[in-house]
Amino acid sequence: MVAPLIQFECALLIIFTMATPEKNASTPVVLKPSESALRFRDWQAGGITRIFEQQAAQAPERAAVSCGGVGLAYAELNARSNQLARLLCNAGVKPGTRVGLFLDRSINTVVAILGVLKTGAAYVPMDPAYPWERLKFILEDAGVMLVITERSVAAKLQEAPQVVFDLDEWQPTLERERTENLNVAIPPNAPGYVIYTSGSTGKPKGVLVSHYNVARLFTSTEHWFHFNQDDVWTLFHSYGFDFSVWELWGALFYGGRIVVVPYWVSRTPETFYHLLSAERVTVLNQTPSAFRQLIAAEESARELLPLSLRYVIFGGEALELPTLRPWMARHGEKSPQLINMYGITETTVHVTYRRITKADVDNGRGSPIGVPIPDLQVHVLDSQLQPVAPGGEGEVYVGGAGVAIGYLNRAELTAGRFIPDPFCPVAGRRL
Repeated sequence: MVAPLIQFECALLIIFTMATPEKNASTPVVLKPSESALRFRDWQAGGITRIFEQQAAQAPERAAVSCGGVGLAYAELNARSNQLARLLCNAGVKPGTRVGLFLDRSINTVVAILGVLKTGAAYVPMDPAYPWERLKFILEDAGVMLVITERSVAAKLQEAPQVVFDLDEWQPTLERERTENLNVAIPPNAPGYVIYTSGSTGKPKGVLVSHYNVARLFTSTEHWFHFNQDDVWTLFHSYGFDFSVWELWGALFYGGRIVVVPYWVSRTPETFYHLLSAERVTVLNQTPSAFRQLIAAEESARELLPLSLRYVIFGGEALELPTLRPWMARHGEKSPQLINMYGITETTVHVTYRRITKADVDNGRGSPIGVPIPDLQVHVLDSQLQPVAPGGEGEVYVGGAGVAIGYLNRAELTAGRFIPDPFCPVAGRRL
């Protein structure tokens, strides 16, 4: 079933892709050095944090992360995450294990994510806003060996049987740990995180996503965005929502700065509008519903604030084009560019790309989702896995390098949802 709002501008591309299976292999797009600001040197041996470590070595004093007026440079963020990683290793965390994160959104969140990944373990987001029953299910289902938390929310974990690691209590010990890189061997297919879906079709499902899945998301979209060290991103979304993966690594892979947006600011559009201006944010990622509130905040402001935005990137919901008319009337279509990206957790954040133009907004038809990311294939198939005719309705199937490892502890469900790719000659490729 395809929601009526979804329109493909790539019907011919889909037909072409399916007619030329030799081009469907799930391999990453390889960019020439002159084509990419990224230098993925040796990252395969040390996971995605190795790319961040390269940035820290190249520009140690450059601002990396800030929140509420407090910030860390790349060298400082790298050192603090190395100290946490060593303490976690001493506690028994190792490649293949899973560590829960139970933290309010702050600089500590970024340190914790990096620290866990540097050990070779996968992090499991556990947003303090979740009800206890959901948290309890995640703790049991994910089999986390310990949970990283902080004093402000630790009391909510009193019933947790796992080891609870309070960053505030362990701060003196953390400060005594060595700060150099650990250089743990982490294969590209190792899980980096487990994000649980909402469970709208039953109990929540933990999606295992690999380091490779994340790294190739940026190499294969770099030709569209050309992110760089001057970009300022917001970590606006919960780290339990995979949009946060795009936000965090979009900044840190390219030497940019990430501004962590506290929960209360993300729920106060007027305050967030002022933050965008004051922090000179250049890359903003929003669900359409959140952006509608930002549009309203700007409309009601006493004066228009100067914005530095290069991109506003939508995801997570269908985009209703008519809602963008007030924004387009004030800002036009070029500064910033509005980009609609469609995807799901199981395909690593994003699947397709579409730049939204004034003509799109004026026409106001549907939610155009554009063309597939180059290392992905999108098919619209019927119940027999046959292509539907252009203009017909079917179900969207996604293949390629973004397809996640599968569902944690749900082998039968994984086999039913992650199926062999009949259009790809390479053994083991899945839709």
